[in-house]
Formats: sequence, C-alpha cells, structure tokens
Amino acid sequence: MTLQLFLLLASALFATGLYGLLSQQSIVMILMGLELAINGIIVAAAAFWFYLSADRPDGQVLVLLAISAMAVEMAMGFAITTAIFRARDVDMADSASDLVG
Repeated sequence: MTLQLFLLLASALFATGLYGLLSQQSIVMILMGLELAINGIIVAAAAFWFYLSADRPDGQVLVLLAISAMAVEMAMGFAITTAIFRARDVDMADSASDLVG
C-alpha cells in the first residue's frame, strides 16, 4: 500500500468521526465520533512514521501514547456520561448543557 491510500483511509475515518461528532445528540454517539476522528489521526501519524523514518522507534512510541491517551479519555468520558445519567437521567448533549453553570 502507498502513503496516499493510508492517508485516504485516515481522512475517511476522520471525516466520518467529525460528522458523527457534529451531527449527533446522544453523548455516547458523540464520544464514538470523537473516537473515530482520533483513530484517523493515529492512522495518519503511523503512515507518516512508516514512510518517512521506519528505522526509528519514536513514531511507534507516539502512536502508542496516542492510543493510551485515547483509551483513558474514552473511559473518563463514559464514566462522566454514566454519572450524569444516574444523577439526572440525562443522555442527550442539549439536556446536559444546564449542568455547567
């Protein structure tokens, strides 16, 4: 596979995630869209690492750190969503906006 195909895959993942992020009302669906967008960024970073400097391990470390940060972010997001749902029975982003202030 070429770099262009990897970047096409990454842009498709990012665009799908961005659409899901901006068009959904459910907090869980927003988090899933965010997950897809971050996966697109990770695929692009891994492709650039592989085609530009495959002999150095710094690209692999960066990708592993991004995946770890993404896993922590998703766990925290679902924990906050569960806490909001249990406290106020709210599962939509518009309904949860009154919790801020």
